[in-house]
Amino acid sequence: MRFRLIILTLLAGAVLQAGPAGAMGEPGVAALQVALRANGFYDGSVDGVKGAGTTAAVRVLQRRAGLTVDGVVGPKTRKALGRLGRPKLGSRPLSSGKVGWDVAALQFTLAWHGFPSWTFDGVFGERLDAAVRGFQRFAELGADGVAGRATLAALRQSPPQSPFGFAWPVSGSVSDVFGPRWNRFHPGVDIAAPRGKIVTAGRGGRVTYTDWGGSYGKLVIIDHGSGVESYYGHLSRFLVRAGRHVDAGAAIGRVGATGRATGPHLHFEIRVRGAAVDPLPALP
Repeated sequence: MRFRLIILTLLAGAVLQAGPAGAMGEPGVAALQVALRANGFYDGSVDGVKGAGTTAAVRVLQRRAGLTVDGVVGPKTRKALGRLGRPKLGSRPLSSGKVGWDVAALQFTLAWHGFPSWTFDGVFGERLDAAVRGFQRFAELGADGVAGRATLAALRQSPPQSPFGFAWPVSGSVSDVFGPRWNRFHPGVDIAAPRGKIVTAGRGGRVTYTDWGGSYGKLVIIDHGSGVESYYGHLSRFLVRAGRHVDAGAAIGRVGATGRATGPHLHFEIRVRGAAVDPLPALP
């Protein structure tokens, strides 16, 4: 058992080294990456980390725009990015229909706080409206869909974490972690395992959902109380029914590749009052 956990830890570390998932980058840098992607200068992950790829993209933009090629994102460089190059987050209330640098920064920050809105594109559409309202309910604010001072102040708090510990729901290698994935956000951890392998409840609770879950495929949701739920996605088969109480370690399904999946694995997700949180700190 100890050897397996060591291997899982090393694999998680390898994934982290491949990108900054697990540590939130800077919203302003993420907004820059969104604008660079939209203008065709950057095809890397929107991770909020200004690495070599982002700096190189800025220099190409500056060269094309006839600006000083220094890699520094000043007012002229931001203007060259068009409407996604401004304004800064906090300079105006944000609501449906808005487009800009601040909208992209808001999308990135909300995702890290557990409310991703599909793609990072700097456009305030229906998905971002739902994410803002979800966060506002989480933060016990008026859920009006407007990201103003109170909402932005709440987003300056640290992202939530699970108050409970969980057992690994299946043994296997960690193939993806919580965090940015290209121009989207992955709200859980993926554990690669053979198709048909038994998936177990990470913690005791009441099964509230066993059905098709869109991109999650065949999905089991367990309510653990205190607003904490766990999600088990891409299953090939259900081994439990909604309404049943299960203990930690109880068989609830089998590994599959249903829904939006490129191969057999388990998508394991923890939500706290609707906010997706990083599962790895809750696992042994």
